[in-house]
Amino acid sequence: MSLTIKDVAEKAGVSVTTVSRVLNNRGYISDKTRKKVMTTMDELNYTPNEMARSFLTNKTRFIALIVPTTENPFFGELTFHLEKELAKKGYNLFICNSLNDVDNEKNTYAYFKKNGSMGLL
Repeated sequence: MSLTIKDVAEKAGVSVTTVSRVLNNRGYISDKTRKKVMTTMDELNYTPNEMARSFLTNKTRFIALIVPTTENPFFGELTFHLEKELAKKGYNLFICNSLNDVDNEKNTYAYFKKNGSMGLL
């Protein structure tokens, strides 16, 4: 079961809005309250759900890469270096294998375009 900011708020004795403000570093929060929320998150081993946050902010740190095949060593090498550089900038890479099928590639592209939750490479 994954924890939510509601769980953090309840345990810390603050509102969900307060936890959200701490997570997003927005609005006034006293140092004492900020520390209490951060300590509670540590105790619960809570990490924010980046996908959920992306729905709220309409921004994401995810990029999808569609490759024709993962069998070809070129694409493995390419993927390795892309993922390494993107990670330095705080992005996550989703690798999609179209299995050398143009229709599969189009469907994957359409899925991500429709859902609009990631950049596409």
